[in-house]
Amino acid sequence: MAQTVCVLPNAADTTRLSAIAENRSRPLKHIQRARIVLLSAERLSVQDVARRVGVSRPAVWRRQRRYAEAGVEGLLRDKTRPPGTPPHSTETVAEVLALTCSEPPGEVTHWTGRAVARAVGISLRAVQRIWDAHRLQPHRLRTFKRSCDPAFAAKVENGHPSNPFDECPAWLATTKDPPAHAVVLSIDEKSQIQALERTRPDRPLASGHPAAPTHDYTRHGTTTLFAALDVLAGTVLGRCMQRHRNGEFIRFLNAVEAAVPSDKAIHAILDNVATHKHPKVCTWLARHPRWTFHFTPTSASWLNAVEGFFSALTRRRLRRGSFTGVGDLQAAIKRYITEHNRHAKPFVWTKPATNILAAVSRSPEPSV
Repeated sequence: MAQTVCVLPNAADTTRLSAIAENRSRPLKHIQRARIVLLSAERLSVQDVARRVGVSRPAVWRRQRRYAEAGVEGLLRDKTRPPGTPPHSTETVAEVLALTCSEPPGEVTHWTGRAVARAVGISLRAVQRIWDAHRLQPHRLRTFKRSCDPAFAAKVENGHPSNPFDECPAWLATTKDPPAHAVVLSIDEKSQIQALERTRPDRPLASGHPAAPTHDYTRHGTTTLFAALDVLAGTVLGRCMQRHRNGEFIRFLNAVEAAVPSDKAIHAILDNVATHKHPKVCTWLARHPRWTFHFTPTSASWLNAVEGFFSALTRRRLRRGSFTGVGDLQAAIKRYITEHNRHAKPFVWTKPATNILAAVSRSPEPSV
């Protein structure tokens, strides 16, 4: 682009442009355009006009041509321009959605934005805009677990009547409304907790950089945490043991038995793992009549309240921790439990059984 017109404003345009250039309340772009025409009328070079106004030489050429073609009104008014990229048709959007929700070809497990863009013949950004508009996120993955128990709904609402250990109210009702003169404990095990030691100290958090641990580590063994969450008090009684068998479970039950006052009944909520139903455990339970076991439905251990404590323990203490051995790991877990009990709050179950059943049935089983 080069200068192709000679700017010769008349007296009326000169007066109007001078008023615009001196009016500090006008938009800056209007003031710059008026000054470009006024300086051009003084026969200054394009380089000098651009330097004085503070714009580029192509901008000076464009405003000179615009004034010559449309006058002051056209100079001040921005030209309308068509969008750079026309919107995609409904058929193209439908093709992108269908591909994203279908099985990709070859040995890959999911569609990527670039793969969809190549298959449809549009840009990556267009695919991303379509995904955003329809809330599709194929790069993300969430796990779920559905109970295979055919009586899942009845057990959630009414307990586990077929279980010989469950002679008291339903486990869910026991959690929401603990019986008087009783202690309700949510009991479970977190097995295979690894004592991992990072090979280098972590790099601390800094501006623009997240905390960075090394990707390699040394394994020093594992431990199993047996924990009992007091639903009413929110405190946790925990014991770390090397193995996860019925013998270790009975030892933990003995520790709980010694910790709970003898004048209170104990309602224990557990999942259906075989360790909790071993014949030796049944014998122990028969010798301790104040204990009552309430089992969650099959494949629904996530309904047990102590799982929330395990999740917090993993996120806040274990996942980013570096431990020199099993003893160091067990000491860290013990300190975390002590700190948790210092600020414990009662566990409050706020979701009714109807909401639980609705959440479980929200996503249907995939067709085979």
